Amino acid sequence: MIDCHHCEHYYVTWDKEFPHGCRAMGFKSAQLPSVTVLMNSDHPCLFYKKKERKKRGFQ
Repeated sequence: MIDCHHCEHYYVTWDKEFPHGCRAMGFKSAQLPSVTVLMNSDHPCLFYKKKERKKRGFQ
């Protein structure tokens, strides 16, 4: 299963009922967007793009 927490399109909303959002698909949901997509289409999310990690520390 796709973990939206590692996707660059995922974001956390301020909506208590729909705390998970997907910028690529333009919706908020109660569960992770990848779960909503899989339940409604029987296909894994095609917009998943792994987040690039930001470098920490001094340069």
